[in-house]
Amino acid sequence: MEIGVPKEIKDQEFRVGLSPNSVRSLNDAGHTVFVETQAGVGAGFADEAYELAGAKVVSTAKEVWSRELVVKVKEPLPPEYPLMQSGQLIFTYLHLAAARGLTEQLMSAGVTAIAYETVELPNRSLPLLTPMSIIAGRLSVQFGARYLERQQGGRGILLGGIPGVKPGKVVVLGGGVVGTEAARIAVGMGAQVQIFDVNVERLSYLETLFGSRVELLYSNPAQIEAAVVEADLLIGAVLVPGRRAPILVPESLVEKMRTGSVIVDVAVDQGGCVETLHPTSHTTPTYVVSGVVHYGVPNMPGAVPWTATQALNNSTFPYVLKLATHGLKALELDEAIAKGLNIKGGQLLHPAVQQVFPDLVK
Repeated sequence: MEIGVPKEIKDQEFRVGLSPNSVRSLNDAGHTVFVETQAGVGAGFADEAYELAGAKVVSTAKEVWSRELVVKVKEPLPPEYPLMQSGQLIFTYLHLAAARGLTEQLMSAGVTAIAYETVELPNRSLPLLTPMSIIAGRLSVQFGARYLERQQGGRGILLGGIPGVKPGKVVVLGGGVVGTEAARIAVGMGAQVQIFDVNVERLSYLETLFGSRVELLYSNPAQIEAAVVEADLLIGAVLVPGRRAPILVPESLVEKMRTGSVIVDVAVDQGGCVETLHPTSHTTPTYVVSGVVHYGVPNMPGAVPWTATQALNNSTFPYVLKLATHGLKALELDEAIAKGLNIKGGQLLHPAVQQVFPDLVK
């Protein structure tokens, strides 16, 4: 099969869909990979590395998008819409529940769109979302700590404190992969950490990881409100697979937060769990509402593309190989890939996204 790897055009998105090592393995399996020039430079992979791996480096996005299978990192953006072709397979992160326009474009283009974030194993784990969730969770505290600095608009809080001065307080909404990794970094910095979740079993598991170093609380409006108003750093880490994240922090609660506190909502690519937070970019990552610094970059792992590209490829490659080898039949052969199917032949097929856009179901 011919596989296209475009250069990502989202703001400061330096990850790339396939690394040279993945290209080499696909080439060895008899597939031909077309890589847009400079696609991997931001992640540390020069065109020459792709050529040595057996790829054909091409000069335009159109040459890449004319292939049977397109492997990306982030969702297609408006300049890429005209390049999509009927019958084509697109394999990337999509997050359609927060993107009606993209959903409609994919349907009208007649492509088969499989989303990394909805590929699901029988145990309900999300193997292609997990590596980026780990990175985003760790970065959320790293970035949050930065924006707590006074020069960045924050309160001037050192999360770990020092002897004689209490540490900063980090509140994490959601105890999944993102929340766990955020807590891991916050605890490592010496912060005071609370995690909220509605799953008691998950909270019990987190106790085995953190013991008494993290306060583990059942998520309800009263408890969230009490914690958020005291937070120096609030991390949104809520995930409902395929669906829009629920709003757990309304504007009225943000207004009660202390001036210079920081919100980092990792759930922003699924709509976000904080009412006042909207997507930002690496170029302009923050804005202020009610004196609170809001950080809403939806492609946080793009800040560490060398690590993130390799981590992503470690997980996506087996699925890319199946799609390249079997085409649409891979949906029948692999239940996890079938779960990842969002759109095919102009039809919106993923159940969770159908619930968000019932009027688009034909």
